[in-house]
Amino acid sequence: MFSLVRENIRIAFDSIRSQLLRTILTVLIIAIGITALVGILSAVSALEYTISSDFSSMGANTFNIQQYEFNTQRQNGEKQKVNPVISYRDVKEFEENYSFPFTKTSISFVGTTLAEIKYDNVKTDPEVQVLGINENYITNSGLEIDLGRDLNYFDVQNSNNVCVIGSDLRKALLSNVNPINKTISIRGAKFKVVGVLKEKGATFGNNQDLRVLLPLQKARTIFTNPNINYSLSVKTDKKDMLAGAQDEAILLFRNIRKLNPVEENNFGLERSDDLINRIATITGVLETIAWIISIITIFGSTIALLNMMLVSVTERTREIGVRKALGAKRSTIAFQFFIETIIIGQLGGILGIILGILLGFIFAAIVEFTFVIPWTAMIAATIITFVVAVISGSYPANKAARLDPIESLRYE
Repeated sequence: MFSLVRENIRIAFDSIRSQLLRTILTVLIIAIGITALVGILSAVSALEYTISSDFSSMGANTFNIQQYEFNTQRQNGEKQKVNPVISYRDVKEFEENYSFPFTKTSISFVGTTLAEIKYDNVKTDPEVQVLGINENYITNSGLEIDLGRDLNYFDVQNSNNVCVIGSDLRKALLSNVNPINKTISIRGAKFKVVGVLKEKGATFGNNQDLRVLLPLQKARTIFTNPNINYSLSVKTDKKDMLAGAQDEAILLFRNIRKLNPVEENNFGLERSDDLINRIATITGVLETIAWIISIITIFGSTIALLNMMLVSVTERTREIGVRKALGAKRSTIAFQFFIETIIIGQLGGILGIILGILLGFIFAAIVEFTFVIPWTAMIAATIITFVVAVISGSYPANKAARLDPIESLRYE
């Protein structure tokens, strides 16, 4: 039995080699569909994993008050109402009056994204982000300290000349020394490094490790741009109290904005897990598109493989007649053509998986996402190519098995 299977596999490979160009084209057609599936799903997995990990690090018990809702867009061709920026007066009044139990409020603003940082005679390219923060920002944002300490309440209230730097900034300026208590220069102001953040990575080209965190009040004396938009983040220690914390935050911020009961909010409120759910919805649509594209392509590859095997049966009619005359059973003939179809299908599947993973890896590298091996897509691709081979090989194999040996021997 095993010797017969081995012999049929050998014959199948000999047949593939004898019609190499046709086989290569068929394998490529199958591979294109699998590449589309695995490649798109690899890219989607990298996107979902990177963004979800960034937001999930903040925790499901965090919400933000911001200028707009996440899903603000034009509706029915009408321009949306322009919300005022979240001003310093807004955030300070909120911080002073928000007293919901078991919560921490963080305040931050982006001073610049193009700062040049100096240490002794070394300086960075002007691409460092500088943020002004209060003592709760690092905790609420899901960041961690790798060396040294966080900025504390006294640093913020006393406008101390201290800072926390990102891991990439440390590598650029202070790679050969202990960065703690070293002095760096930002726009001519001197700051002592008291902490270094753990590596966070980049999202959509935004390097989260190339930044400096300054005490809020001190940062405001350096960056005095008009209409600075501040960020508010509230974290609850107990998740079951999140809804109540949100309701009180909305009510307080409406009072700060002096909105009457019939006016709509002129600010947005977003929860971290809401953003993750939206991302999952978007990636779900992309996955559906990937399946539709690959199914259409794979349908074409099924027809191509079926056509190839029918041509192969016709070209080898005399060979089939000889084998039957020598005593080959119908099942043996059918198995020979069936295993040939399976081999071609799997070659296309393997090539498609390799190209798809390579495509996903290149995409992740270009946009600086974390590449994730798409095991689900790979398993699905293997199953799909097997099913394609079974469907495409069944009719040709059955046709070859039913050929009359006498008529086959007469075939020219």
